[in-house]
Amino acid sequence: MRNLIKIDGFFMTNLVSPHGLESLKPLFIKDSEEKTEIIKSSKNLPKIMLNSAAAANVVMLGAGYFTPLSGFMDKSDAISVARDMVTESGLFWPIPILNITKEISSNIKAGSEIALLDPNVDGNPIIAIQTIKDIEELNNDELEEITKNIFGTTDAEHPGVKNFMSLGNIIISGEIKVLNYSYFPKEFPGTFATAQEIRDMLTTANWQKVVAFQTRNPMHRAHEELCKMALDRLNADGVLIHMTLGKLKEGDIPGDIRDAAIRKMVELYFPKNTAIISGFGFDMLYAGPKEALLHATFRQNCGCSHLIVGRDHAGVGDYYEPFEAQEIFDCDVVKNSLKIQIFAADHTAFSRKLNKVVMMRDVEDHTKDDFVLLSGTKVREMLSEGIDLPQEFARKEVADILMRYYQLKK
Repeated sequence: MRNLIKIDGFFMTNLVSPHGLESLKPLFIKDSEEKTEIIKSSKNLPKIMLNSAAAANVVMLGAGYFTPLSGFMDKSDAISVARDMVTESGLFWPIPILNITKEISSNIKAGSEIALLDPNVDGNPIIAIQTIKDIEELNNDELEEITKNIFGTTDAEHPGVKNFMSLGNIIISGEIKVLNYSYFPKEFPGTFATAQEIRDMLTTANWQKVVAFQTRNPMHRAHEELCKMALDRLNADGVLIHMTLGKLKEGDIPGDIRDAAIRKMVELYFPKNTAIISGFGFDMLYAGPKEALLHATFRQNCGCSHLIVGRDHAGVGDYYEPFEAQEIFDCDVVKNSLKIQIFAADHTAFSRKLNKVVMMRDVEDHTKDDFVLLSGTKVREMLSEGIDLPQEFARKEVADILMRYYQLKK
């Protein structure tokens, strides 16, 4: 049994501390009286409709995932973060956190408060209040530079670039107070959790060395074994299987289906008390290396000591080199800023020779034909046509959940 430390009446394990602070900085207003007063006064405030990306930023700020940020970045911080991964004050941060829009009413000015409306919930309720620090425009060159530095490309065929370039060029910076977590608690009860709730789960489990596994997809055999390899090779206490619950690109599998599939896999095929399943309310960026850094930063805020980073982590198409998302962690600014470490993984696949899932770099005597390899496109085609996935690729119970979804889509 590990030694526990008692703080303010609660027993705490020695989890890694949050980024930039000794404790989390959630921007969600917990006090019911304060929240009631804010909601009441907000009715008379100017209002703006957020885009989905900005609303997701609000949720992450509110839930403490983006500790130690206090709100949305201004233009100078956005450019500095995109270019050098630090704010003007020197804080490491990998991707600008922006409230960016196409147009703004003339009655909204710096120094005033505005109510931010949620675009993803019927009736567009107020999700947060923002105190405006500044309102600034990005010219085309600045917008293109930020885009290139985040995504490594300005190609409009890249789904992250396409979305980011469509959001507008007016940046509204300033601190926010968050009133709710949008649709995530209602649509993903028991799965969506704040950073503090995850820390509490890890403390209750008495875990100290914790591996985070990021996923926007259902987990196949290779993902399952990758988590188990990380647990074994790091001698970790457990793995946090942490799902993106926000907006994805067309063709990706919805969060509720992924959730069901992952829970079935863990229930049947993971040793008891070695995995915690949770999710966070953020839209996928497909920003490859920079998004891998963001994933690591907010997993440190969750208390994780390690993040699994595999081939083409958070990538899309052929925009990033296979191990670019691992190599970026070797930058001095990253090594000097983050406490979380990565478990650098190669592509995993089922070996016909060895009759088990392996990391492909560990078996140099194999050829491509020795592995069971299926592309995402091929998997979707097979499921849509009612063709069973090979048991070497997917657990039958998981494949059945996915097949039901694809068959209902037809």
